[in-house]
Amino acid sequence: MAELVFPLKNDTSRKIIHIDMDAFFASVEERDDPELAKHPLVIARHPSDTGGKGVVTTANYKARVYGIHSAMSAQKAYELCPQAIFKPGDHEKYRAVSQQVREIFHRYTDVIEPVSIDEAYLDVTNNKIAARSAIKVARKIQQDIWQELHLTCSAGVSYNKFLAKLASDYQKPRGMTVISPEEAVSFLKRLPIEQFHGVGKKTVPKMNELGVFTGADLYDKSEMFLIQEFGKMGYSLYRKVRGIHDSPVSITRERKSVGKEHTYGRPLATEEEVLSQLRQLAEKVEEALKRVQRHGKTVVVKIRYTDYTTVTKRVTLPYYIAKKEELFLHARSIWEDIGGIEKGIRLVGITLTNLDPIAYENIVLPLWEGRSN
Repeated sequence: MAELVFPLKNDTSRKIIHIDMDAFFASVEERDDPELAKHPLVIARHPSDTGGKGVVTTANYKARVYGIHSAMSAQKAYELCPQAIFKPGDHEKYRAVSQQVREIFHRYTDVIEPVSIDEAYLDVTNNKIAARSAIKVARKIQQDIWQELHLTCSAGVSYNKFLAKLASDYQKPRGMTVISPEEAVSFLKRLPIEQFHGVGKKTVPKMNELGVFTGADLYDKSEMFLIQEFGKMGYSLYRKVRGIHDSPVSITRERKSVGKEHTYGRPLATEEEVLSQLRQLAEKVEEALKRVQRHGKTVVVKIRYTDYTTVTKRVTLPYYIAKKEELFLHARSIWEDIGGIEKGIRLVGITLTNLDPIAYENIVLPLWEGRSN
């Protein structure tokens, strides 16, 4: 029986820009201290200061020549380039600069979807300067960022988010790539299969076993074949390689905090009960953080006694956390500072604030991470 083929609809009416700041953290440090730009620069604590622990947050382009990249261990980066300058990141500074970049975006459109601290999608189909050309808007954004913040970014311009992201990656740094509806399929056919977002390291070998090495190879596979081999991802890739991706730019309001609390009909009366409840709340907060893809630095514990007096105490950490074990560890430490079970406890709560997208990695890892395997 012949496979049924239904015509695919492709919305090419939108004008989408993906902006990706170039080596963002390293570029901010070079801007503030131009001497750093003369050397390979790694944003991480020096492994000699951490006992070999920690990871690279980012590196400048001089350091990348040596094979250094984000998420690499700082120790490995040191081995690849012992002469590199290692500099601990300044999260507050990067967050402030990111906000300045965001303010520039808002001059042109309010339809903005932040992906992480250093990249975002913008829908400029209808924009604030009444420009018919998305290329013009992207160029003006690049110019504004350079002239006002002395930083560079790469821009991708197309009719959907998938293509705009591919385009911004295509020429870095300081690049701009435009993928028109007419050029999309030929552009995608030329790409190595590992450059398709969604095709991870574990998927590439299976693709290769099936004879898929490029976008052209992917294009030749039937929709049914791809669904049978890769499920939902196969369904998506069949469309993506044809330039079809209808996910809109989503205006998201950033979460300021994630917390859980519980009020007890029978007041908690022992230390063990409080610790048990803190452990359960930490687990629920972890689940909520996973749903919104956030991690944070400030742990807040709230205790309300039977006489309705309420105590709230917090601790701000030099690194991000999101796991229940970490949340419980710090919540327990805060509880030990608060103490006082005699009056009975009516409510216990744990909140994590000072949040960022999970894509923003730790500059300093907690001790229980970064151990050698």
